[in-house]
Amino acid sequence: MISIKNIFRKSSLALIAGVLLAGSNAVQAQDAVEGKKIFDANCATCHSIESDVVGPALKDVHTRREEAWIKQFVKNSTEMIQAGDPEAKAVFEKYGKVQMTSFAGQLSDGDIENVIAYVKQESENPTTAETPPAADGTTIATAAPQEVSFMDLPLLVHFTIALSGIIILLIIAVLIMLFRLFVPMLGDSIYDEDFRNSFAGRVLFLMRGDATVVTGKAKDEIHSSHDFDGIQEYDNDLPPWWKTMFYVSIVFAIGYMLHFHVFNTGKLQAEEYEMEMEEAAALAALNADDPNAVTTYEILTEATALESGKTIFNTNCAACHGQEGQGTVGPNLTDEYWLHGGDVNDIFKTVKYGVPAKGMVPWQGKLTKDQILEVSSYILSLQGSNPANAKEPQGEKM
Repeated sequence: MISIKNIFRKSSLALIAGVLLAGSNAVQAQDAVEGKKIFDANCATCHSIESDVVGPALKDVHTRREEAWIKQFVKNSTEMIQAGDPEAKAVFEKYGKVQMTSFAGQLSDGDIENVIAYVKQESENPTTAETPPAADGTTIATAAPQEVSFMDLPLLVHFTIALSGIIILLIIAVLIMLFRLFVPMLGDSIYDEDFRNSFAGRVLFLMRGDATVVTGKAKDEIHSSHDFDGIQEYDNDLPPWWKTMFYVSIVFAIGYMLHFHVFNTGKLQAEEYEMEMEEAAALAALNADDPNAVTTYEILTEATALESGKTIFNTNCAACHGQEGQGTVGPNLTDEYWLHGGDVNDIFKTVKYGVPAKGMVPWQGKLTKDQILEVSSYILSLQGSNPANAKEPQGEKM
């Protein structure tokens, strides 16, 4: 007989094991939650899970790199590159030689482990398409275009296609019947030279396999005194299709000259280019999402707008430009030198559309128009602040 003591012992062990397993899952989930907060605050500016941004996509990075290597790279990638680490150098070269911000004094080993746990969790989740916010901050649902098979088309479309096919077949059948009916009635008269040279005769003999109407006649008459080392030249017709195209080109050239150079009723290339550029400028002015569209924003000076801009800057821009705008990976924003223009409208466009070739990501899908204007105004408010360890000037003085 099994003793009650043994049953109690086994039940207790099972209960403890279940509690431990449940606890480990809870801890892992909590690590991922904490890792998401750290990722959004420090990494999301330059990295995404699914796609390359400034830096590489982080999906499955825990399977491609050892955890110790990831920690070291996050803390000080520059040191690893200078030490000659091949993987660190490869990442540096592949992504435009943009050095990753060093987080040695900001993130602990535990923080980095939490971020890895978050990346692992996201890597194992099914890929979901992100929907960018609209200009007012709301989310727009976008549907991918779907292919429609032929059988799913409306019945009217099927009927129209079938009716068109039947009509074409009837026309062909009638032509064949007429051909078979009238040709025997003509008898040997179809071989008369006058009939053969007529349009109807040419078509008839072309249908019977005589390609003379296309290739021309072979007269087999030798040009007089045309003998070159035993090579003789025959006086054969040029192909009719070639002669027809030649005549048409002459008529076209005369019409072209009169239209463009005599009567001046047509626009030459330079004039067409100017007209198209004017049309493009007019269309750009109507499209607020066109990078070439003219904007007339005024710099914001209200304290609330600048404070909001500072919050946006610290959350999204400080990772590459420094907390005080002194410049780290990105350029210094506190001096008088600008790479892409120092007016509020220039900065607005740089923030909105980004400069992907230099690692600056576009923010139009993440920030609203008002938020971009606020952060642009805040950036201009940093002019002349002279922070410590400011990066050297880049661009042109404004």
